[in-house]
Amino acid sequence: MAFRQLFDPESSTYTYILGDPERREAVIVDPVRVNIERDLATVAELGMKLVWILDTHVHADHVTGAKALKQRTGAPTVVNAHCGASGFDRLIGEGELIVFGNEVIRAIATPGHTPGSTCYLWRDRLLTGDTLLIGGCGRTDFQRGSAEALYDSITGRLFTLPDDTLVYPGHDYHGRRVSTIGEEKATNPRLAGKSREEFVEIMNALDLPEPQQIRVAVPANLEGGTP
Repeated sequence: MAFRQLFDPESSTYTYILGDPERREAVIVDPVRVNIERDLATVAELGMKLVWILDTHVHADHVTGAKALKQRTGAPTVVNAHCGASGFDRLIGEGELIVFGNEVIRAIATPGHTPGSTCYLWRDRLLTGDTLLIGGCGRTDFQRGSAEALYDSITGRLFTLPDDTLVYPGHDYHGRRVSTIGEEKATNPRLAGKSREEFVEIMNALDLPEPQQIRVAVPANLEGGTP
């Protein structure tokens, strides 16, 4: 298998490229518009063809590269149906499969950060978007977020996976690249040992500033990003 984790320093976003070397097909998850040349070069370096473009949700801190990559490669774009996004080719739901080469990605619907937030499980790796971060989780104070739904998604859907499942987040602001389900269950300060009520209290008290690009990024991303 091929696996690349790429970083955008402006938005602290991780983009992932997954590949099947045998069939030479690749999938990209959470591309950032300003980095599509880098991403296309990485796929070419792997000697593969891009066949799927996935977003974990409608991002508020950067414009997705989904539509721009589709125009360059012809690969279809994918997002959860509950995102309310009209600019994607395939709208998926809980448990749906993305097949590329001999590989399969399973979508796990994890509403909370946004209603359409989705994690992607591939082999031993869980790409969590903004649902579960290393030592944290996505905020729930805009885009119809819900702290209650996020707690249920993480504890009821993600924390039921094997403890050695690798957690690859959509963002990290401290240089961390990977965790595990077991580590997050044991050490995540927002979740470890916390009741649903305690978690909701923590999330409601965060008082975070609005993402700088939200008023540009959200409208663009509902349309699949700018071409």
